[in-house]
Amino acid sequence: MFGGRAQRVEPGPGQDSVWDYPRPPSIEQTTRHVVVVFDAQVVADSARAWRVCETSHPPVYYVPREDISGGVLVAAPGASYCEFKGSATYWSLRAGDRVEPEVAWSYENPSPEYAALAGAVAFYPGRVDLASLDGEPVRPQAGGFYGGWITDDVVGPFKGEPGTSDW
Repeated sequence: MFGGRAQRVEPGPGQDSVWDYPRPPSIEQTTRHVVVVFDAQVVADSARAWRVCETSHPPVYYVPREDISGGVLVAAPGASYCEFKGSATYWSLRAGDRVEPEVAWSYENPSPEYAALAGAVAFYPGRVDLASLDGEPVRPQAGGFYGGWITDDVVGPFKGEPGTSDW
């Protein structure tokens, strides 16, 4: 244990530890290939997403609205507030006859430090059929509320796992 948390996993070659990520979160545009599949349709496909990294969380990828299929996003009820990014808007996905509620979120009017995220959409990888990063299927961050994308190049422990509610 360190600081009341499970032991930090030491990153191997080509890996990041989420414990090296900053707070407030960093934001960077990435050319990594982000794909989201829902109801056997590619609903998002981008090589220009925004990668947001915050201490104890796997990265979250925000896809520009232009890289999301038209008509699949449906405004969902509810809202939340991030002390850094501002007020979040939630989205459901509709493809064919299938609708998945609150599968994504965005910051339509983010705080100035995160202005680049305006209108970009982050998907919960566990609420779609497939989310992938450079062809690797993404594992969802535990906890339901969190939307981090866990891949082989990031190590934890991650916020949201059992025993992390007091972090």
